Amino acid sequence: METTGRFAPSPSGRMHLGNVLCALLSWLSARQQGGRYLLRIEDLDAMRCPRAFAMQIMDDLRWLGLDWDGEVLWQSERAAVYEHYAAILREKGLLYPCFCSRAALHAASAPHLSDGRVVYAGTCRTLTTAQIAEKRCARPPATRVRVPDEEIVFEDGVCGTYRERLAAECGDFIIRRSDGVFAYQLAVVVDDALSGVTEVVRGSDLLASSPRQIWLYRQLGFVPPRFIHIPLLCDHDGRRLSKRDADLDLGLLRECFTPEQLIGALACAAGLTETAAPLPADALVDGFSWDSIPRRALYLPNVFRHVK
Repeated sequence: METTGRFAPSPSGRMHLGNVLCALLSWLSARQQGGRYLLRIEDLDAMRCPRAFAMQIMDDLRWLGLDWDGEVLWQSERAAVYEHYAAILREKGLLYPCFCSRAALHAASAPHLSDGRVVYAGTCRTLTTAQIAEKRCARPPATRVRVPDEEIVFEDGVCGTYRERLAAECGDFIIRRSDGVFAYQLAVVVDDALSGVTEVVRGSDLLASSPRQIWLYRQLGFVPPRFIHIPLLCDHDGRRLSKRDADLDLGLLRECFTPEQLIGALACAAGLTETAAPLPADALVDGFSWDSIPRRALYLPNVFRHVK
């Protein structure tokens, strides 16, 4: 089977170096295997994701030398597709309306995991038809999918064996927000499956999303892809880079570095080269191997220490 990889950024701002590292490694993996590489723009929330940001991401990828195959997929244009697959879950009796507010979800009585994730307490799981009708008068509901007491186990390409018991460690999760916007968990599964994606490369902060997505794949009759969750890129103090904090975004970096300098520095940080010498992305393709990627957090090379 031909490998199909993808990069799926959310255009809520300019890419930072952590995003670039994910794009680079996913691109190298697909190209080294002679496979296809797709670009999907995850602009489900069109209000937070202006089209101009997405166009800038595409320009940045071209500047870095990272190309893609076929047309760009825009999630904001696919609501009808997501509705179709939500209907399949509904026909299976897996969906129910949830009227819980954000404050209620984070109440002290709700169970929490050690990493800060909230496990939904199931408050709206058993509402009667009359109760649902009454609550609808006060506020529109989100839509949750009820998960079984089932353990999902898979082998991640970098993190190794990962397991999660859905009911206890995930809980019923949202597939559509109360404002009608479909949630990431459903959209990413549908889009990857319909696009023929066989390899998903993303940050390790999304590792815990994989069990519920694998379960959704199976419920919708799809075959899950191979998951590879890469270590997060951190600054020199150990803080993970984030778009919210405007950490070394491409707007600043393009003023200070050439594409080859950025690629060389990131390749060194990821263990692909011994030095941060400048080189183009395609020079890394033939020798790329996931065995080279460290199983720990990655740190910015010194070349970025004084960039402000």
